[in-house]
Amino acid sequence: MTVSLIDVSTYLPGEPVPADYYAQFAESDELRDNLMFRAPRYRHHVAAGETAIDMVERAAAGLVDRHGHDALADVDVLITHTQMPDMPFYGGGGGMAHRLGIKPSWVIDLHNGGCAAFVLGLKMAATLLESGQGRSALIAVAQNAAGQIFTQPTVRRKAQAAVPGDGAAVGLVTVSDESPILDVECRNYGEYAGDMTISMDPPRKWWQPGPGEGYIGFTESKITKVLARGNRQVPEVAYAVCDRIGLKPKDIDMLVTNQPNRVFLRNWREALELPEEKHHDTFDVCGNLFAAGIPVNLDRAITDGLVGKGDVVMMAAFAHAGDFAGAAAVQWGGR
Repeated sequence: MTVSLIDVSTYLPGEPVPADYYAQFAESDELRDNLMFRAPRYRHHVAAGETAIDMVERAAAGLVDRHGHDALADVDVLITHTQMPDMPFYGGGGGMAHRLGIKPSWVIDLHNGGCAAFVLGLKMAATLLESGQGRSALIAVAQNAAGQIFTQPTVRRKAQAAVPGDGAAVGLVTVSDESPILDVECRNYGEYAGDMTISMDPPRKWWQPGPGEGYIGFTESKITKVLARGNRQVPEVAYAVCDRIGLKPKDIDMLVTNQPNRVFLRNWREALELPEEKHHDTFDVCGNLFAAGIPVNLDRAITDGLVGKGDVVMMAAFAHAGDFAGAAAVQWGGR
């Protein structure tokens, strides 16, 4: 049975926010000059009161425009990932299904996929559809931390605050040979699962009340480890997929990755021996989009005519501090 990624559709909230927004608040930060935190020129921020469900609904509008509402009405599997769920006790899958007017048999909220959640969603969707659990699946991802966490008064002063951006995306997967998913590789590295932490001053658990706003607990030592893991993991999973489908990495038509910073982007395409024009990113206009990075970049590449019918697209990413990585190859069927 062949399963295809039929289309992707995306949404970026509000007007672009320039780097000057953060520059006006910047304070002395021992990590200010670190390569991890060289800011993009622009990013987007979720609006006050805008929920992850709102973002996914707006992202799905493009699919409805191109394929009709019936394309969503027949969805059997809904797989979601939200960077910051609207409620801490449950994911957004149920609310998203209701807002989109669909009644899937499966609603699955993913957390562990992180920046590689779209690839993990492809793997899960293909597995379920191949096993006879339905004919179509919708993957919905929302990154909404930039405008909610990284604009807080004490957090926006830090070097890390200027890098993230917000956005959402959906991908439609069906049982067909129109745009086949050629292979997917997912790897878990549980030994690194505790290396991404939330820091507060004074220290407390994330759910406890108190002064001080939460931010990601980066240190020079942690950054060195994350750089080493990310540089290794993304090419490894991409090479694994290439090996199984019989394709040399340098023959990939388009590489689409998550985009934590410019350093990773450069290192990944060099590791795969690809020229810059075969590795599409939106870092300077969108920043680090976390899980939305892959589908947003894929959507832009398709819209800009950089991916044509029959091209092999390699999607690859790693998550958090390196506890998960995944890659997926799709032979694009055209839009």
